[in-house]
Amino acid sequence: MHIPDGFLSAAAVGTTYIISAGGVANAVRVTKEKIGEKHIPMMGILAAFVFAAQMLNFPVAGGTSGHVIGAALVAILLGPWAALIIMSVVLIAQCLIFQDGGLMALGANIFNMGIIAGFGAHYLYRFIGMILGGNSRSKMVAGFVAAWGSVLLASIACALELALSGTSPVAVVLPAMAGIHAIIGIGEGLITVAVLSMVMATRADLLRLQRV
Repeated sequence: MHIPDGFLSAAAVGTTYIISAGGVANAVRVTKEKIGEKHIPMMGILAAFVFAAQMLNFPVAGGTSGHVIGAALVAILLGPWAALIIMSVVLIAQCLIFQDGGLMALGANIFNMGIIAGFGAHYLYRFIGMILGGNSRSKMVAGFVAAWGSVLLASIACALELALSGTSPVAVVLPAMAGIHAIIGIGEGLITVAVLSMVMATRADLLRLQRV
């Protein structure tokens, strides 16, 4: 899902950079006010997990790559603002060190995988949990749906950016991106549920941390 340089129009680059920069700035402000001592090691561990998970890439039509995102797990455990910071750090490191995603497209990649995926997962998790209740099984179902939905939403945003930039026709890139990431989302959902199950069994208190 990392967009390389040369695939987005100047308007798409500028717009996504402005939105992402504003989002990250607000995320820093919110987390600075609300972050606690227990959040810090969790943020480091989750950043390392997301970084490793995203290193597994495979090509998708329209000049993009497919992989798990990890934003849903972070958003569920720490909240969407903390997730945005972690995803931004991971994406910046991947861009500058491994050239995974273009520097000019960094704003779009943060927008797709940090804002769309993170906040999408957060609200999906809360919505499903509200409907099903707060028991363990409901949390697992909500976690799966949130993870799957976050991947699909981010892929759709990526496809629309490419289509609006004239890189690939929407009829080609949208089905390609959404179709393959709907499958990837199943894997991400299973990974998210597995980690949540482990957390609930060993450190259930982490799920009761104040989310930021």
